Amino acid sequence: MNAHPRRAALYRMVTDKHVCPYGLKSLGLLRHEGFKVQDHLLTTREEVDAFKQQQRVESTPQTFINGRRIGGYEDLLKYFGKRKRDPAAPTYRPVIVIFGMAAAMAFAANWAATGELFSDFAVRWFVALAMCLLAVQKLRDLDGFATMFLGYDLLARHWVSYAWVYPFAEAFAGVLMLAGGALQWLAIPVALFIGTVGAVSVIYAVYVQKRELKCACTGANSNVPLGFVSLTENLLMIGIALWMLSAAVDIRGQTV
Repeated sequence: MNAHPRRAALYRMVTDKHVCPYGLKSLGLLRHEGFKVQDHLLTTREEVDAFKQQQRVESTPQTFINGRRIGGYEDLLKYFGKRKRDPAAPTYRPVIVIFGMAAAMAFAANWAATGELFSDFAVRWFVALAMCLLAVQKLRDLDGFATMFLGYDLLARHWVSYAWVYPFAEAFAGVLMLAGGALQWLAIPVALFIGTVGAVSVIYAVYVQKRELKCACTGANSNVPLGFVSLTENLLMIGIALWMLSAAVDIRGQTV
Protein backbone atom coordinates (compact mmCIF):
# COMPACT_ATOMS: atom_id res chain seq x y z
CA MET A 1 0.00 0.00 0.00
CA ASN A 2 1.34 3.43 -0.93
CA ALA A 3 2.04 5.36 2.29
CA HIS A 4 2.41 8.63 0.40
CA PRO A 5 -0.50 8.94 -2.04
CA ARG A 6 -0.27 11.63 -4.61
CA ARG A 7 -2.15 14.74 -3.55
CA ALA A 8 -3.62 17.67 -5.41
CA ALA A 9 -5.56 20.77 -4.44
CA LEU A 10 -8.42 21.86 -6.67
CA TYR A 11 -10.24 25.19 -6.51
CA ARG A 12 -13.50 25.27 -8.41
CA MET A 13 -16.72 27.27 -8.60
CA VAL A 14 -19.85 25.76 -7.05
CA THR A 15 -22.60 28.31 -6.45
CA ASP A 16 -26.36 28.07 -6.11
CA LYS A 17 -26.79 28.98 -9.78
CA HIS A 18 -23.70 27.51 -11.40
CA VAL A 19 -21.52 24.44 -11.01
CA CYS A 20 -18.45 24.74 -13.21
CA PRO A 21 -18.34 21.67 -15.53
CA TYR A 22 -14.60 22.04 -16.05
CA GLY A 23 -14.15 21.89 -12.30
CA LEU A 24 -15.97 18.58 -12.22
CA LYS A 25 -13.95 17.32 -15.19
CA SER A 26 -10.73 18.32 -13.42
CA LEU A 27 -11.86 16.51 -10.27
CA GLY A 28 -12.70 13.38 -12.24
CA LEU A 29 -9.40 13.45 -14.12
CA LEU A 30 -7.35 13.84 -10.95
CA ARG A 31 -9.12 10.95 -9.26
CA HIS A 32 -8.72 8.84 -12.38
CA GLU A 33 -4.98 9.50 -12.23
CA GLY A 34 -4.84 8.28 -8.63
CA PHE A 35 -4.68 11.59 -6.78
CA LYS A 36 -6.22 12.29 -3.41
CA VAL A 37 -7.90 15.64 -4.02
CA GLN A 38 -8.40 18.49 -1.58
CA ASP A 39 -11.54 19.87 -3.17
CA HIS A 40 -11.95 23.56 -2.36
CA LEU A 41 -15.34 24.94 -3.34
CA LEU A 42 -15.72 28.61 -4.20
CA THR A 43 -19.37 29.15 -3.36
CA THR A 44 -19.87 32.87 -4.03
CA ARG A 45 -18.82 35.34 -6.69
CA GLU A 46 -16.86 37.20 -4.03
CA GLU A 47 -14.86 34.07 -3.18
CA VAL A 48 -14.17 33.42 -6.86
CA ASP A 49 -13.00 37.00 -7.47
CA ALA A 50 -10.84 37.00 -4.34
CA PHE A 51 -9.21 33.69 -5.34
CA LYS A 52 -8.45 34.91 -8.87
CA GLN A 53 -6.95 38.12 -7.55
CA GLN A 54 -4.86 36.29 -4.96
CA GLN A 55 -3.51 33.73 -7.46
CA ARG A 56 -3.32 36.23 -10.34
CA VAL A 57 -5.36 34.01 -12.61
CA GLU A 58 -8.23 34.84 -14.93
CA SER A 59 -10.38 31.76 -14.52
CA THR A 60 -11.29 28.75 -12.43
CA PRO A 61 -10.87 25.86 -11.87
CA GLN A 62 -7.24 25.84 -10.83
CA THR A 63 -5.27 22.74 -9.84
CA PHE A 64 -2.16 22.63 -7.66
CA ILE A 65 0.08 19.55 -7.45
CA ASN A 66 2.90 19.50 -4.88
CA GLY A 67 2.34 23.21 -4.34
CA ARG A 68 2.84 24.00 -8.01
CA ARG A 69 -0.02 25.57 -9.93
CA ILE A 70 -0.88 23.47 -12.98
CA GLY A 71 -3.78 25.58 -14.22
CA GLY A 72 -7.22 24.87 -15.65
CA TYR A 73 -8.68 21.73 -17.15
CA GLU A 74 -6.82 21.98 -20.47
CA ASP A 75 -3.55 22.61 -18.62
CA LEU A 76 -4.28 19.52 -16.54
CA LEU A 77 -4.77 17.46 -19.69
CA LYS A 78 -1.37 18.61 -20.95
CA TYR A 79 0.21 17.82 -17.57
CA PHE A 80 -0.95 14.22 -17.83
CA GLY A 81 0.07 13.97 -21.48
CA LYS A 82 -3.47 13.75 -22.78
CA ARG A 83 -4.52 15.41 -26.01
CA LYS A 84 -7.66 17.46 -26.32
CA ARG A 85 -9.55 16.62 -29.48
CA ASP A 86 -9.48 19.40 -32.02
CA PRO A 87 -13.16 20.25 -32.72
CA ALA A 88 -12.22 21.25 -36.28
CA ALA A 89 -10.33 18.02 -37.06
CA PRO A 90 -11.89 15.58 -39.54
CA THR A 91 -13.68 12.71 -37.82
CA TYR A 92 -15.95 9.81 -38.70
CA ARG A 93 -17.32 9.55 -35.15
CA PRO A 94 -20.80 11.02 -35.90
CA VAL A 95 -21.33 8.54 -38.73
CA ILE A 96 -20.09 5.60 -36.66
CA VAL A 97 -22.46 6.55 -33.84
CA ILE A 98 -25.46 6.97 -36.16
CA PHE A 99 -24.93 3.75 -38.10
CA GLY A 100 -24.07 1.86 -34.92
CA MET A 101 -27.25 3.02 -33.17
CA ALA A 102 -29.35 2.28 -36.27
CA ALA A 103 -27.95 -1.26 -36.37
CA ALA A 104 -28.58 -1.82 -32.66
CA MET A 105 -32.17 -0.56 -32.94
CA ALA A 106 -32.82 -2.62 -36.07
CA PHE A 107 -31.52 -5.84 -34.55
CA ALA A 108 -33.41 -5.20 -31.29
CA ALA A 109 -36.67 -4.55 -33.17
CA ASN A 110 -36.14 -7.62 -35.31
CA TRP A 111 -35.52 -9.76 -32.23
CA ALA A 112 -38.69 -8.43 -30.60
CA ALA A 113 -40.75 -9.01 -33.75
CA THR A 114 -39.38 -12.36 -34.97
CA GLY A 115 -37.38 -13.85 -32.11
CA GLU A 116 -34.28 -13.76 -34.29
CA LEU A 117 -31.38 -11.34 -34.19
CA PHE A 118 -30.82 -11.17 -37.94
CA SER A 119 -33.17 -11.36 -40.90
CA ASP A 120 -34.06 -9.56 -44.11
CA PHE A 121 -36.28 -7.25 -42.08
CA ALA A 122 -33.36 -6.27 -39.85
CA VAL A 123 -31.35 -5.12 -42.87
CA ARG A 124 -34.24 -3.04 -44.19
CA TRP A 125 -34.92 -1.54 -40.78
CA PHE A 126 -31.23 -0.73 -40.38
CA VAL A 127 -31.14 1.29 -43.60
CA ALA A 128 -34.48 2.97 -42.86
CA LEU A 129 -33.48 3.89 -39.31
CA ALA A 130 -30.11 5.19 -40.50
CA MET A 131 -31.91 7.37 -43.05
CA CYS A 132 -34.21 8.75 -40.34
CA LEU A 133 -31.36 9.46 -37.93
CA LEU A 134 -29.30 11.15 -40.63
CA ALA A 135 -32.34 13.22 -41.64
CA VAL A 136 -32.73 14.40 -38.03
CA GLN A 137 -29.14 15.62 -38.05
CA LYS A 138 -29.77 17.56 -41.26
CA LEU A 139 -33.05 19.04 -40.04
CA ARG A 140 -31.47 20.37 -36.84
CA ASP A 141 -29.99 23.19 -38.93
CA LEU A 142 -31.66 23.03 -42.31
CA ASP A 143 -30.11 26.22 -43.68
CA GLY A 144 -26.62 25.20 -42.56
CA PHE A 145 -27.06 21.78 -44.17
CA ALA A 146 -28.24 23.38 -47.42
CA THR A 147 -25.17 25.61 -47.53
CA MET A 148 -22.82 22.61 -47.31
CA PHE A 149 -24.95 20.48 -49.64
CA LEU A 150 -24.92 23.11 -52.37
CA GLY A 151 -21.14 22.81 -52.48
CA TYR A 152 -21.22 19.45 -54.23
CA ASP A 153 -24.71 18.14 -55.07
CA LEU A 154 -25.26 18.34 -58.82
CA LEU A 155 -29.07 18.65 -58.74
CA ALA A 156 -29.05 21.28 -55.98
CA ARG A 157 -26.76 23.45 -58.09
CA HIS A 158 -29.42 23.60 -60.79
CA TRP A 159 -32.45 23.56 -58.50
CA VAL A 160 -31.40 25.29 -55.28
CA SER A 161 -34.60 24.40 -53.41
CA TYR A 162 -33.58 20.71 -53.61
CA ALA A 163 -31.04 21.41 -50.87
CA TRP A 164 -33.93 22.14 -48.51
CA VAL A 165 -36.14 19.36 -49.89
CA TYR A 166 -33.55 16.58 -49.55
CA PRO A 167 -33.68 16.03 -45.74
CA PHE A 168 -37.48 15.85 -45.80
CA ALA A 169 -37.39 13.38 -48.68
CA GLU A 170 -34.85 11.22 -46.85
CA ALA A 171 -36.92 11.25 -43.65
CA PHE A 172 -40.13 10.56 -45.58
CA ALA A 173 -38.68 7.56 -47.41
CA GLY A 174 -37.11 6.19 -44.22
CA VAL A 175 -40.36 6.37 -42.25
CA LEU A 176 -42.33 4.71 -45.04
CA MET A 177 -39.75 1.93 -45.25
CA LEU A 178 -40.22 1.30 -41.53
CA ALA A 179 -43.97 1.13 -42.08
CA GLY A 180 -43.60 -1.94 -44.30
CA GLY A 181 -46.20 -2.13 -47.03
CA ALA A 182 -47.50 1.41 -46.57
CA LEU A 183 -46.99 3.56 -49.65
CA GLN A 184 -43.98 1.57 -50.86
CA TRP A 185 -44.83 2.71 -54.38
CA LEU A 186 -43.78 6.19 -53.20
CA ALA A 187 -40.95 5.34 -50.78
CA ILE A 188 -39.03 3.24 -53.31
CA PRO A 189 -38.74 5.83 -56.11
CA VAL A 190 -37.92 8.62 -53.62
CA ALA A 191 -35.07 6.60 -52.06
CA LEU A 192 -33.87 5.46 -55.46
CA PHE A 193 -33.89 9.01 -56.84
CA ILE A 194 -32.12 10.82 -53.98
CA GLY A 195 -29.67 7.95 -53.55
CA THR A 196 -28.71 7.91 -57.23
CA VAL A 197 -28.32 11.69 -57.49
CA GLY A 198 -26.30 11.71 -54.27
CA ALA A 199 -23.99 8.90 -55.36
CA VAL A 200 -23.30 10.50 -58.74
CA SER A 201 -22.63 13.87 -57.06
CA VAL A 202 -20.14 12.40 -54.58
CA ILE A 203 -18.32 10.38 -57.25
CA TYR A 204 -18.01 13.45 -59.45
CA ALA A 205 -16.85 15.83 -56.68
CA VAL A 206 -14.43 13.48 -54.91
CA TYR A 207 -13.19 10.99 -57.46
CA VAL A 208 -13.40 13.00 -60.69
CA GLN A 209 -12.76 16.60 -59.58
CA LYS A 210 -10.52 15.42 -56.67
CA ARG A 211 -12.03 18.03 -54.33
CA GLU A 212 -11.55 17.87 -50.57
CA LEU A 213 -14.91 18.72 -49.02
CA LYS A 214 -16.82 18.11 -45.82
CA CYS A 215 -19.84 15.87 -46.03
CA ALA A 216 -23.26 17.33 -45.23
CA CYS A 217 -24.57 13.83 -44.42
CA THR A 218 -24.53 14.42 -40.65
CA GLY A 219 -25.78 17.99 -40.85
CA ALA A 220 -24.34 21.47 -40.68
CA ASN A 221 -20.84 22.06 -39.30
CA SER A 222 -19.97 18.43 -39.96
CA ASN A 223 -16.29 17.50 -39.91
CA VAL A 224 -16.89 14.22 -41.73
CA PRO A 225 -14.85 14.16 -44.96
CA LEU A 226 -16.91 13.83 -48.13
CA GLY A 227 -16.22 10.55 -49.84
CA PHE A 228 -16.65 6.94 -48.79
CA VAL A 229 -19.19 7.59 -46.01
CA SER A 230 -21.57 9.74 -48.05
CA LEU A 231 -21.22 7.38 -51.00
CA THR A 232 -22.05 4.44 -48.73
CA GLU A 233 -25.16 6.25 -47.45
CA ASN A 234 -26.40 6.79 -50.98
CA LEU A 235 -25.55 3.27 -52.16
CA LEU A 236 -27.44 1.82 -49.18
CA MET A 237 -30.51 3.81 -50.18
CA ILE A 238 -30.20 2.60 -53.78
CA GLY A 239 -29.65 -1.01 -52.68
CA ILE A 240 -32.58 -1.14 -50.27
CA ALA A 241 -34.87 0.56 -52.79
CA LEU A 242 -33.98 -2.00 -55.48
CA TRP A 243 -34.37 -4.83 -53.01
CA MET A 244 -37.82 -3.63 -51.95
CA LEU A 245 -38.80 -3.13 -55.59
CA SER A 246 -37.72 -6.69 -56.41
CA ALA A 247 -39.67 -8.03 -53.43
CA ALA A 248 -42.76 -6.08 -54.47
CA VAL A 249 -42.53 -7.44 -58.02
CA ASP A 250 -42.16 -11.02 -56.72
CA ILE A 251 -45.20 -10.64 -54.47
CA ARG A 252 -47.26 -9.19 -57.31
CA GLY A 253 -46.15 -12.00 -59.60
CA GLN A 254 -47.19 -14.62 -57.05
CA THR A 255 -50.64 -13.06 -56.62
CA VAL A 256 -51.37 -12.85 -60.34
